[in-house]
Amino acid sequence: MAGPAPRVWFVFGFRDLAATPVPVPVPAGEGLRAVRPGWSYEGHVTKGSRLLLQGAVCGCLPQDCLDLLPGETHLLLLRAGALEAWAPPAPDLRGDPAWSRPLCPREAAQAVLPLVPGGYVTPRPPFFTPLPPMLQAQKLTLGHDHVVLLSTGGALYTWGSGRHGQLGHGSLECMAEPRLVEALHGVPMGEVAAGGWHSASVSEAGDLYIWGWNRWGQLALPSQALAESKVGATVAGTGSPIKPASHAADEFISIQAFPALLDLPEVSKISCGSSHTAAVTRAGDLYTWGWGKYGQLGHTDTTSSDQPQPVAYFPANRLRVEDVVCGPWSTYVCAVEA
Repeated sequence: MAGPAPRVWFVFGFRDLAATPVPVPVPAGEGLRAVRPGWSYEGHVTKGSRLLLQGAVCGCLPQDCLDLLPGETHLLLLRAGALEAWAPPAPDLRGDPAWSRPLCPREAAQAVLPLVPGGYVTPRPPFFTPLPPMLQAQKLTLGHDHVVLLSTGGALYTWGSGRHGQLGHGSLECMAEPRLVEALHGVPMGEVAAGGWHSASVSEAGDLYIWGWNRWGQLALPSQALAESKVGATVAGTGSPIKPASHAADEFISIQAFPALLDLPEVSKISCGSSHTAAVTRAGDLYTWGWGKYGQLGHTDTTSSDQPQPVAYFPANRLRVEDVVCGPWSTYVCAVEA
């Protein structure tokens, strides 16, 4: 009897100092369980629970390392008996870590980074931040300078910098403590994501909500910067200027401080990069939008878009998308044969 179809990881966007606008298989992609992308390097979790570093930092981490968060100044590791931060990032882990926090083996086995017993961790100081026990966190995701938490009851809490509306509270204020996103209260959520300066969530019914900064169309709302970037461009082979779509000034949205509902097919997964967004539908299709300078939208070019577009590569190759993870300027996709 044939086993399940192999899951293969693909990548497009900025990687290894080059822009790749077309999805390409990650080397040894069939052996990956998870990808942890950073700015200049990434972590790979293999089926054998081995951790590998790829990019500006390369190597195989010790066997007692269970998971990791890559950062430019520190590498945050979950080990069998402790949480550790290492600087500068290096796979050999010689000497002493810059920071450590002991964990018993049971706690280490149950941790799902960045969530750990009693709080959450980041790959930069202060490394560990406690959480109020009443939040009962199910999932937590880190933006550039804000945090989005999904509780076990499906409620959303955000805190940190709010100057681009990324907290979803209707203002641009910063929040030092977790605060309920009241606009979504009563709508049980199943997925959350935090980008550079925007956030997103998916309800249990598959509805996608998004909020925060929209400079490059990462909210899939009309972007003035993208409309202005088309002025002066020419239609290939004609020399005629491209005319941007007509929008009244008040139709452009630079900041969306309340969650906005997007019109997409039912969504199962969502991920946010620095200034782009990717969503997987329950039918197994991948949609991307936002900043595309490095090909991170996967549409064979480096244009940006404020309109969600399906990535044609996967259905064209009879692949069903199961998961997506956005790096700052890249996108990693897990797919199986349809």
